[in-house]
Formats: sequence, C-alpha cells, structure tokens
Amino acid sequence: MLGNVVTGCSVLAPAGMLAELSSGLDVTIHAAGLLITFGAIVLCVGSPVTAWLTSRIERRALLTATLLVFALTNAASALAPNYAGLLIIRLVMLAVGVIYTPQAAGTAALIVPVGKRGSAIAYIFLGWSLAAAVGLPLITFIASRYGFRAVYCAIGMMALVSSALLWWRLPGGLLGTAVDLKTWAEVGRNRMIVTLLSITTLQMSGQFVVFTFMGPLLAKLTGAKPDAIGFVFALYGVCGFIGVAVATRIVDSWGAWRTSVLFTGLMLAGVAGWAVSAGVYALMAVSVALWGLGFASTNSMQQVRLVGAAPALASASVSLNTSVLYIGQAVGSAIGGLLFAREWLHSAGYVAAALIALALTVVIATRPRTNPIAAAAE
Repeated sequence: MLGNVVTGCSVLAPAGMLAELSSGLDVTIHAAGLLITFGAIVLCVGSPVTAWLTSRIERRALLTATLLVFALTNAASALAPNYAGLLIIRLVMLAVGVIYTPQAAGTAALIVPVGKRGSAIAYIFLGWSLAAAVGLPLITFIASRYGFRAVYCAIGMMALVSSALLWWRLPGGLLGTAVDLKTWAEVGRNRMIVTLLSITTLQMSGQFVVFTFMGPLLAKLTGAKPDAIGFVFALYGVCGFIGVAVATRIVDSWGAWRTSVLFTGLMLAGVAGWAVSAGVYALMAVSVALWGLGFASTNSMQQVRLVGAAPALASASVSLNTSVLYIGQAVGSAIGGLLFAREWLHSAGYVAAALIALALTVVIATRPRTNPIAAAAE
C-alpha cells in the first residue's frame, strides 16, 4: 500500500505543479500537461509487456527493485536540465514503474484468504487515495514555495524508504501465475473481462479530461491561488480515502458490482456538479468532494471484479486493467489539453461527465445474474 503512495505521487505529480513546471522549464501549461499524456502512453503499453516479462520473478525482489527505480528516477528528475530531459527521465521511470500497481494487487491475493481477497485488494489501493489526499496537496504546497525540483527530491526519498520497508516486511518466495501468450488469448476471449476493461477506460478518460488541468482550470475559472487549489486536491484525496475505506468494508457483503454502481454514480454526480457550477469555487470544491468519493473506489472494484471473473487469469487481466487505465489517462488528458489550449474551459466538465455516464451505463449492464454475496467477485 505504501508503495502505491509512491507510485501514485510519481504518476500524478505533474498535475499538482503544472504552473511551476511551465515557468521553471519555460514551456506552456499545455506542454507541461503532456508529461501526463506521454507518460500514460508508456504506462498503457508497458503494463502487459512487463506483466509477461516479470511474471516468473519472485515478488519481494520485483516490487522492491521497482521502488528503487522510482527513487533513482525521481532524484534524476530533480536534476533535469530542461523539458526534454525531464520527459525522457519520466518515460524511463514509468516504463519500469508500471510494474508496481498490478503486481502489488496480485501479491496481496497471494497472502490473504480467498474470502478476504476483495477487501485486501481494495486496501492496497488506499495508497493511490493517500497519494491524492496527502501527496497532491503537498506537491502543490512544496512546488509553489520551493519549486518542482524539491518535489521530485521528496518523492525519491519516500520511494527509498518504502523500498526498504517492503523488503523487510513482505514474505519471500511469493510467485504468481506465469503469464504467456496463451494467457493473453484467453483474456481476449473472456467477454466479461473485455467489458470490465472498457469500463476502466471510460472512467479514467472522463476523469482526466478535467483532473490533468484541475489546478489551472480552478485558477482561470475562479481565480484560485495555489493554497486554494491545494485545498481542492486535498478534498479530492481525503474523500477518495474515505470512499476506498467504505468500499473495503462493504464489498465482501454487498458484492463488487453493487459497490461499483454506488461509487461510479458518486463520481458522475461530482463531475456533473463541476460542469454545472464552473466558476463558483465553493460549489466546484463540493463537487470535487463527491467525485473524490468514487475515483479510487471504482478502480479498486474493477480489480476485484477482474480477479473474480477469472481467477486463473488474474495476473494478466489486472495488468491489462492497469494498461487501459493509462489509456484512459492518455485519452482524457489529450482531450483536456486540447480544450484548455483553445480556452474551452467550461466544456471540459461536460465532456468528462458524458464519458463517465457512459461508463456507469456499462457497469449497470454487467449486473451479475446470481445473488450479490455469491457474485461478490463479479
């Protein structure tokens, strides 16, 4: 879970300091936002490839080494001489870092009883909620006062500490199911897995239309200063943490489908509220709180549903879910960047809401035919 905090901060960091990256590297905010778009492309391609290449590696060694790479590349980012150098370092960081989140979820499934698998995987994803709840506001705070290089130093130190703790506490000798070409073919033939992956893509595409440029959008639409922007990021993350905590408690009794419907609905309500209230800081902040309740919970439910849909294919399906998650980030941030560059600031919320509404429609259509408890993994 702590490793996911590092991963989340490393992936999301540019969103919390676009203005500082723009001024420090002498590029436009749109260009700074492309750090997220290009990084997401590397992540979506890298997830299935690294799942295949690393499926036979012992999990403690694999996860620890991945966090060490995060430590080194964040330190290198702090020393990057220009935008091109930072972009190259980021792409290397994420090409390796893509290993962590799906393999952490798979490792959790290896060390808990089957009946606790859903809540354990949801707990692992608390790390992403903490990255948003604590990491992003701190990133905004530090960057606004000390610059973006200090942020990368801080994340690198956190990665080093997390790597040491993981090596100390995680049991050795854990091996997942080997992933081969036959596994990918079986995943492609599983209709439920393919449908679940489409839900992840739509959810993330909708969110990142707005999320990538949330700070600059708040500044332009409401005149918000860095501390006010940091407060909204904190609200988003804290509510995300609350949402995952609630989802973790109810998923084993409610079932992942009903839990997913609830939190996708909250996400839609929040993004739609952002669109309708654009220009009014207080209402936009409340909308972000609603949105935050759903953002991490829906993703953790996707992981639970994929593991339950085909347990033998979990290593491949979970890594593919991570891959399409980043496809969604790339698509959403690209759309958001085009809208922002053209000053279509109000349009972003409505485009985001439309994509999430489509995701909710597909979630409802995947209702399991059995009772919720028996179908908890579905």
